Parts: sequence; structure tokens; C-alpha cells
Amino acid sequence: MSSVKLPKAAVFGAANGVMFMTFFGALWASIGIIGSHGLGDPWSLVLSGIMTLILLSGAISLFGKARNMNHAATPEEIEQRRNINRKFGLVFGLEGLAIFIASVICNMINYFEVFFPIMAIIVGIHFFPLARLFRENFYYGTGITLCILGVITFFLPINATVNNVSLIATSTFIGFSSALTLWVTGLRIWTAMLKQLKQK
Repeated sequence: MSSVKLPKAAVFGAANGVMFMTFFGALWASIGIIGSHGLGDPWSLVLSGIMTLILLSGAISLFGKARNMNHAATPEEIEQRRNINRKFGLVFGLEGLAIFIASVICNMINYFEVFFPIMAIIVGIHFFPLARLFRENFYYGTGITLCILGVITFFLPINATVNNVSLIATSTFIGFSSALTLWVTGLRIWTAMLKQLKQK
């Protein structure tokens, strides 16, 4: 068994990561559900609820494990965590600003239907600096996947009819596919941290 103690801040960071994936995964799923105009009900809502509850329980369990850790952070670890939090705040803030600007421009040109794929690309891009910041190569895959999904959405018809249901095809596709991507990422963060905790 490794004698290197896992920093408490790392567990808190993983818990926060799972919580972020839970919230934003549910947000993307809601975009898909609204765009589908009832197609797949109630199963799409049920699946979204189940995944949200699973990830939420994962985040809560990690928060609990972090609080129960006896390892006290060193001054160096505290400063490192503060530096990471500052950089994360900057990346998150720039992401939010880019999304806001995109929404304003799409409204101004009366072409809001392209906003969600653009948002997916922006969210995907923001994972690249996070991958380096948190030293998590899996984030590169998340970012690339979201960017590809966003690009694919540009080539889809805006509206479609499936089983006599008229839906917004672009919102349905990008909503559910982005939600799935974030759910997988959240599960990856959770299970990877559990593995590290068992090895410490």
C-alpha cells in the first residue's frame, strides 16, 4: 500500500468536479428534453433523473470522505490549491463570458438556433485548460467530444418529425449527447477518485 497520503483538497476537488458534471449534465439534458417536444417521454426524463441522482450521490459521498480525512494540508498544499482555484475561476469566468457573448450575437442576428452547438463548442474548449490545470487527460477527451458534437449539430436540420412528433432536432441532439458526455465524465472523476482512496 502506498505511504503517500492523498491531499484532502484533491478529494474535495473531485467532489466539486462530480457536482459540476451533475448540474450541467442535467442542464444539457433539459435542453434535449425541451427540444424533443415529448418524444421519448417519460423515459428521457426518468433517465436524466436517475443519472442526476447517481452523480449527486457520488459527489456527496466524496464530500463526506474528504471531511473524514485526518490528513492536514501543508502550507504548500494550501497555496497550490488556492492557485488552482484562481485559475479555475478564470477559466470558468471566461467560459461564461464567451457563452454570454455568443447568446447576444445569436439574438442580434436572429439566428438563435445555432446557439446551443456554439455553447457546446465553448464548453468543450474550456476543458482543455482544465485538463492541464488538474492534470486529468480524460478532460481532453471530454473537450474534443463536445467540440465534435457541436460541429455535427451545424449539419443537422433544425426541425424534424419523428413518430408524428415535431421536434427541434439540433437541440435534441446536442442536449442529450452533451449530457451523456458530462455524465460519463462525472462517473470517471468519481470512480477514479474512489480508486485512489482505496490505494492510499
